[in-house]
Amino acid sequence: MGNRLFQEARKAVQLAQSAEPAEQSAAINTAKNALSSAYANTTMAEKEQLRSFQDELNSIESK
Repeated sequence: MGNRLFQEARKAVQLAQSAEPAEQSAAINTAKNALSSAYANTTMAEKEQLRSFQDELNSIESK
């Protein structure tokens, strides 16, 4: 099954990427919270992926 918090963070980032402009800010905040929760409970490999997800969020915010 894998790490549930990690999976939730990945899904939240995907939702933020595809969110409508009016909903994107809330989706980004939700994704940030999910990433934060997942980070403390992940392996080193998952942490690398979480950093990548964070970079994706940062690029969405800067648009």
